Amino acid sequence: MGKPETAMDESNQAALKKLLQQWVDDRQQSLREQVLAALGQAQEGLRPDDALMEQILAATAPAPVAVAQDTDSDLGAGLDLMSEAATQGEVLKRLLDGIMRFAERSALFVIKQGIATLYAHRGFEADHPKLGVPVVPPPELEQLIQAPGGLIAAPGPAYLALLAPLSRFEASAARIIPLHLRRKTVALLLLDSGVRETLEHPSFLRAIALGAEARLAALASAREDERPAPAESHPSVMTMRIPDPIPETAPPALDPMVRINAERSARVLVGDIELYFPAKVTQGQAQGNLYAAMRDELDRSRASFVERYGAELESHHQIFYKTVVQQLCAGNPARLGPAPWAGR
Repeated sequence: MGKPETAMDESNQAALKKLLQQWVDDRQQSLREQVLAALGQAQEGLRPDDALMEQILAATAPAPVAVAQDTDSDLGAGLDLMSEAATQGEVLKRLLDGIMRFAERSALFVIKQGIATLYAHRGFEADHPKLGVPVVPPPELEQLIQAPGGLIAAPGPAYLALLAPLSRFEASAARIIPLHLRRKTVALLLLDSGVRETLEHPSFLRAIALGAEARLAALASAREDERPAPAESHPSVMTMRIPDPIPETAPPALDPMVRINAERSARVLVGDIELYFPAKVTQGQAQGNLYAAMRDELDRSRASFVERYGAELESHHQIFYKTVVQQLCAGNPARLGPAPWAGR
């Protein structure tokens, strides 16, 4: 009788276990469904509403591009920068300072024997532009250099050629304006919009460039006006030979106006050397022997100065020599090196 009861107990236990397991499974499934429903409701609450989206858009909107508030005053200030420039090189550098009010990036290339050489720039990456880099003009740019007028008003081969030593980033708008002196192209002004879409106030950019041309012409005319009149010829007079040596005398006094003009001419001549041959100047300064690096250029400029003011004036007062030392050698005569016309 005991064995059947045991079998009955085992059967009841199995049925009870199955019933309990089913109950647990049902409860777990119900709980799982409740959790998923609650999670879904919670996620609904995490979806951004219209107010949040407006705040996000306002926070991520690009900052408005700052533009000149008083463009007429900025134009006047840009022109005034050049009106007081004393040398052609200073005119070009001040031109870029005035252009900065209307263009994010600008650069100047001086033209020498048909080659454009990077002279100065504003707004480009500090580590990339290389001053003194020559650019062989493509046909489009060569035509602009040879023509007496005109400009390039859009990116193209000419823009890319000038941009190469300046930056790897191409702007969407660009302009190349030639600067002329006596109907000859002496420099190219490169402008582009940087990260902006367009160049603002293109007429102002052209006006400032024309102001630079006018100042260059004025300085060139002043140089011609400073050329002294030829000395009047006098019949030779027989003089007796003095056997005794003539003692040295102090250099003759120099007329203040002659000195002012001579010093200004020397600054212009030396400034032109710095303008047209920046790479050689840098090389000579680094080597501490400027004359060895620029013998031809320095001798030619000194000969031009002597032609205007006379060898005697330079011999006595050394105006050209002192200007070279001051402007190109940072006031240190040793950096000039052994020039035959160096200081006494």
